[in-house]
Amino acid sequence: MTVILLRHGRSTANTSRTLAGRSSGVALDDVGVEQAKAVVERLAGVPVEEIVHSPLLRCEQTVAPLATDRGLEPRVEERLVEVDYGQWTGRALQELVEEPLWKVVQQHASAAVFPGGEGIAQVQARAVAAVREHDRRLADVHGRDVVWVACTHGDVIKSVLADAVGSHLDAFQRIVTEPASISVVRYTDVRPYVLRMNDTGGDLAGLGTPPRPGDTAVPGGEVGHGR
Repeated sequence: MTVILLRHGRSTANTSRTLAGRSSGVALDDVGVEQAKAVVERLAGVPVEEIVHSPLLRCEQTVAPLATDRGLEPRVEERLVEVDYGQWTGRALQELVEEPLWKVVQQHASAAVFPGGEGIAQVQARAVAAVREHDRRLADVHGRDVVWVACTHGDVIKSVLADAVGSHLDAFQRIVTEPASISVVRYTDVRPYVLRMNDTGGDLAGLGTPPRPGDTAVPGGEVGHGR
């Protein structure tokens, strides 16, 4: 199965430079609304079978135009919710960079636990489990390679991508996921293959092409034969 990891569009918290976390009512700003509409065109050539999203408003708003265009009813997945930043929630990023924990988050993420919240390792565990379970379910339902969308948050996507490329979680801050960016992972019986990272406007039509037997089938790149 192939999952499109879609980060929500730009939100009011992104522009105010605050750590929104799970705060209620954080919506897309005007730019974010346009980014959500643009997702429909960007995925025009991709046969999306299902849309799954974080329960937070900004993700719901991001997938709404695509769901309407495809006639799909999005599924809410609690395990794709934003990181629980605990006491950091709602604080300005300018303040947070002065906290001792900030360096741990940047350099030793696997050990970072937010005060009154959750650890980044917990985030990765729940997010990867959610993606892989949905992937297996779709494989059972369709019996073929299909494409589906998971709309979630920056740190959540980065943790899933770190797992997919076989990178230690401590290096996940090297991955960039901008608002409304698309990253793509194809899961196989052997291992995951990362097809896109932080794509903000590339041609994605090739994602609808099923892999040939024995090939890793990486659209837009080299095709390697399995051994």
